[in-house]
Parts: sequence; C-alpha cells; structure tokens
Amino acid sequence: MDILLIAATEAEIAPLAKLIANNKVSGSETAYHFAWGRLVVCVAGVGMVATAYALTKQLAAHRYDIVVQAGIGGAYNRQLQLGQVVLIATEQYGDMGAQDHDSYIDINALGLLDGNTHPYIDGKLPAPETEAGKALQLQVVSGITVNTVSGNEATIARMQTEYAPDTESMEGAAMHYVCLMEGVPFLQIRAISNYVEPRNREKWDIPLAVHNLNDVLAKLFNTIL
Repeated sequence: MDILLIAATEAEIAPLAKLIANNKVSGSETAYHFAWGRLVVCVAGVGMVATAYALTKQLAAHRYDIVVQAGIGGAYNRQLQLGQVVLIATEQYGDMGAQDHDSYIDINALGLLDGNTHPYIDGKLPAPETEAGKALQLQVVSGITVNTVSGNEATIARMQTEYAPDTESMEGAAMHYVCLMEGVPFLQIRAISNYVEPRNREKWDIPLAVHNLNDVLAKLFNTIL
C-alpha cells in the first residue's frame, strides 16, 4: 500500500517524522517503509493554493492508495475540546464570494459555482467513508476552509449563520477537491488548537493539538494499516 501524508507545515507532523525516522527509505527525504507498504510525506505550505499545487503534483507523479491530510485547526463547535482530534466529513469554502456593501454573497448564491455538480453536493465537498477512517473512531465533523482565519465577531457570526461549521482550516477544501476530482480515497484529520473567537493567542494550545494529532497518526500508520 502507498500512502501520501500531506500537511501544511513541518511543525504539525514533526513528532511523527521523528518517531518514524528509522523507517526512512535510503536516499529519500520523504519516503518511509512499513510492513504494510510505503508512506510519502509532503509538506505543502499554508493555504488552498499551495495545497492544491503540491497535491496535484504528487498525484500526477504517482497513484496513491489513500491521501491523509493532517493538521491543526480552529473549532466553532464549543463541544469539541482543545486538543481533540476529529475527522472532517465535509468541507466548503468560507470566504469565496462577494461583498455587497455590508452583506456577503456566497459563491453559490452568486451563480458562479453549481453546488450540485461533481465534486460538490449541496455546495459541500464530501469525504467518502473509508475503512481507515472508521477504524480511528474519531468524532466526525464538518469544516470550512478560509483564506483569512476568522478573528472578529462579525465574521464569526456570518460563518456560523451561513455554514454552521464545526471547524475551520486554511487547506481542507483544496485537498477534498483535488482528491475527489482525481478519484483518490482520502482522510482529513485535524486537532483542535483553538476556538474560533476574537483573536487571542494566549487561549490557544498548539502543543497539545500537535501532540494529540501525531498520536493518532502514529496509530494510523503503525497499527491500523
């Protein structure tokens, strides 16, 4: 089995990289051998554009059995705990549209995107269920992807009214879109580093989120597959 792990930054998956360093393929900076096959790691960069480019380049060069996107993110859903790791079932764009004076018009409402044309269903990018995803037994949630992290009350209220998301990231929708278009199975795994609220880094817990995320990744790559 060949698996592609994609992350926005090295820091998000650094503990895993350290843990599996002895599995590195000779002469390769990104490939690791396991009993079940090969893991290739791609650090794509932050945001949808970087993710779409890096992932498309990887899939053009090699056909993977599954793509796993791992990262941290914010939570709108206050029932999610800081550090909790979740599985993203659907993604949609949170800030793709137009401003009309004090109002916002979503890209679907503008008529510039048909929300029921492949790969969209009701304007969302769904993640097909996989055996690997079910085996992780993570809480399944919905996400939005943005170019600008939400950090003021007006924007947060709009996101909640318009999309009712559980989580927010800067890369998820791009990965869903590329994999759905290419017909490649995928998982998006996120650890909650903060709540989406007026920006206050003192309330964030990135170390806990990274630690828990990498614990789940280690379980995935060493046990389940």
